[in-house]
Amino acid sequence: MSESFGIAHVWAQGDAITRFILIFLIGMSIVSWVVIVIKALDVWKHKQSAQSSEQFWHTTSLAEGLAVLSHRPDNMFLTLAQVGQEATEHHQAAQKQLHDRLDVSDWVTRSLRNTIDDHTSRLQNGLAILASIGSTAPFVGLFGTVWGIYHALVSIGVNGNASIEAVAGPIGETLIMTALGLAVAIPAVLGYNALVRGNKFIIARMNRFAHDLHAYYVTGARVAHGGQHVI
Repeated sequence: MSESFGIAHVWAQGDAITRFILIFLIGMSIVSWVVIVIKALDVWKHKQSAQSSEQFWHTTSLAEGLAVLSHRPDNMFLTLAQVGQEATEHHQAAQKQLHDRLDVSDWVTRSLRNTIDDHTSRLQNGLAILASIGSTAPFVGLFGTVWGIYHALVSIGVNGNASIEAVAGPIGETLIMTALGLAVAIPAVLGYNALVRGNKFIIARMNRFAHDLHAYYVTGARVAHGGQHVI
């Protein structure tokens, strides 16, 4: 009985379209899991960097703070600090050449904002794939089910056997396609939501860190937290 039903039997008895849908759903599942694993590792890495970014403000100099941030590879917070430093140095050098005085606050803000936007774009890479798989996989599976039921009914009509045994087996088997579509979509949706929440945490910490960097590079002191200034 087990040899007569299941995905293997669907594959053996199905036509080219049925097999294509099975391959397509399996491919979607593989792609979604690859994206989930890769992006989850990225989110975990950047969360660790975000949680350790506070150490930057407990150093005695900017150079030491940058060295602390550089301990983690691909640290977005290190990039923010470096961009703020470069923007400040550029502003100081440019004032010797330009007649009009540049606003250091606006210049640093623009540089930090562009960097945050670039990092946000990197964090969101791959999420569109998960969203697309999560929204389309159930319909792909449903199409496979409809296609299978159609051929099952045609086969039953040709054979002239409309007993419950003859109908339940082929039609029930085609429902595997719907179940497979859901099995592909549910992890993609859950993974997408989890990654979005993780990205929101990282972006919020980047905005907070950039705000403190802006205050430090413009005024020489971090924004007050609890009535105290740092650096």
